[in-house]
This record gives sequence, structure tokens and C-alpha cells, in this order.
Amino acid sequence: MKRLFSFFIATAMILCAGASFAQKLPSKKETLAAMRLANGYFMNKWPDAGKTIITNIERPSNIWTRAVYYEGLLAMHSIDADKRYIDYALQWAEFHKWNLRGGVKTRNADNQCCGQIYIDLYLMDRKEERIQNIKASIDSMMATQKIDDWSWIDAIQMALPVYTRLGVVYKDTSYFHRMYEMYAYTKYKHGGNGLYDAAAGLWWRDKDFVYPAYKEPNGQGCYWARGDGWVVAALVRVLQLLPKTDPHYNEYLTDYKELCRALLPLQREDGFWNVSLKDPDHFGGKELTGTSLFTYGFAWGINNRILDKKTYSPAIAKAWNALLKDCVHPNGALGYVQSTGKEPKDGQPVAYDKIPDFEDFGLGCFLLAGSEVYKFK
Repeated sequence: MKRLFSFFIATAMILCAGASFAQKLPSKKETLAAMRLANGYFMNKWPDAGKTIITNIERPSNIWTRAVYYEGLLAMHSIDADKRYIDYALQWAEFHKWNLRGGVKTRNADNQCCGQIYIDLYLMDRKEERIQNIKASIDSMMATQKIDDWSWIDAIQMALPVYTRLGVVYKDTSYFHRMYEMYAYTKYKHGGNGLYDAAAGLWWRDKDFVYPAYKEPNGQGCYWARGDGWVVAALVRVLQLLPKTDPHYNEYLTDYKELCRALLPLQREDGFWNVSLKDPDHFGGKELTGTSLFTYGFAWGINNRILDKKTYSPAIAKAWNALLKDCVHPNGALGYVQSTGKEPKDGQPVAYDKIPDFEDFGLGCFLLAGSEVYKFK
């Protein structure tokens, strides 16, 4: 009896210890304050939304990096209905005359990413000028039989949700059919047998990283955090709108859940994910973009009763606490953002004080995450 009592005491102590290490999410007030601070820093730095972006070359501001920022800003508007956010997005879209880099004939998914914002703004005010160019671009692709354009997984996030939105707006399932053909080619064909590694539940960024032809220094496959983050975000943005009657809805849903399941045990103790998901010693360290996109995906899944709250909530709390504590500067700038690239070694070193080549897309990822974390009950 005494031994049994001691066992219960020890068990209780273990449970209490575990509970003491469990983190709580910051309050909604703290979450929104951090989002406003970070967004305010950017809007103040870029008062002219149409201004070109100059890094190694000069680029127009309707490129994918800025489009991802506006994805986050419109998500933020869903929880913080400030008219300035919509005005800022409209200023940007109107400056570019609702057009795409490369014009309507472009087949590049990066150039089409801005179309997600144009369509979302169209849904707020159905003026045909807002949607006609992105529709023309996608329609010109659908007029051909070519379906192998998305040879890198970032493209899934940049363009897949565009097709979903057009299908919903025009009640035309041909957009759903074509987007699946292109998604399936990326998943099953590119790189030989596809860029999706079913055994790992993760995605290779492009054909250059298909295992075992390419290995990380520790012998594992190279799964780049932000690349897999783009896939998470794309699947969320498709599942938000795609009718459940679509014949491929369940495949998208399964891919989303399997990716989340694979990512969960790869989280670092400090709440972040490494840029190389399976090799923590290869440019290991804190990084905002992948961590934000995974947080966004996990939180959306819980909010929509797709992912188990008890399983994923601790990871979200660790990640969001880490992002707020370690990445947000007092002036709103964001640290630990890996610059543009395609693999773990690009944009290094990733550090608190290093300004990335583009500050917009990292903020977009952060705002996407915060918008879903804020909705937690």
C-alpha cells in the first residue's frame, strides 16, 4: 500500500513538472500588438506601395515577395479591420493597374502570386478591372496542354490558390481540374518520381534535392523549412475555399495533415524549426519564415477542427512565444529572417540584427501566423 502511494505521488510530480514546462500562448492583446508593431514598421518604411524594390537589381513591387506580404496583411485585416490596410493594398494594386510582372502571358507562378490579392480585393468590391488580368494569365495557360510549370515547390503557394479563387469566383470547375493536374505533376513527376517524399511526409524543394542523389552532411535528405512552409500555406489557402465536393479535396487534405504530422517532431526545443529540417547542424538555428508558416498551418488546422488541439497546441505556443520574444525588434523590424533562396545555405547567416534582402515576405509569413493564433479560443 505504501509502495502504491509512493507511485501515485511520483506520477503526480512528473505530471506537474510537465505542466510547469508547458507554455501558454500570449494574450490576444499581446499578439495583435506585435502584429501591429511589425506591420507599422513596414508601412512607415514603404509609404509608397508602388515603389520599386532595389537589391542586386531593381524589381517592380508586384513580385511574389510583396504579394506574400499582402496575403498576411489581408489576413490581419480579418482580425483587425483597419481601413488603412485595405487602402494600402489598393494603392499597390492600382499602381500596377492590377497587372502582373511579365504581363498576362507570363507562366511563372512567382509573377502570378499577386493575383491572389487582386482576387481577394475583387471579392470586396467586384470591379472587373481587378481580376481581368490574372484571369487572362491563367486562361492563357489553360488554353495549352502544358502542366509541368511548377518545377519548384514554392510555386505551389504562389499559384495554386489563384486557381482555387478563380474557380470559386466563376463557378468553373475547369480551374480546379487544371490546378490539380499541375499539382500532381509536381508531386508525382518532377525530379523523376515527384517532389513529395511520401516516406518522410515532406517535400524536396526541386529536382536538385531529390534523395539520395542529394544528401545533407548528416546523410539525411534536404528538406528546406521555408519550401515545406510554402506547401503548408498553399494547402491551407486551397482548403479554405475549395468545395469539399471536389474530387481531389481529400487528397489535398491528406497531404496537409501528413505534412503537419511530419513537421511536428522536428520542432526545436526553443520553438523554432531549423532551415534544414532533418540536419540541425547544417546552418542550424532560429529562423522566422519556416517557423511562421508552420505555425500558420497548425493554428488554422486547429481553428477548423482538422488537427487535434491537444497534439498541436503546445507546438504553436512554443513557436509563437519564440517568434514574439526573439524576432520582433522594439521598432517592429523582424529578425532571424532567411533571405530569398532555395536551400539552407542561402541567405546565411540568419541573425537577429541582419536585414534580409527583402523584408516584405517574412512579415507576410509572420502576419499569416498571427492571424490564426489570434483566433484561438
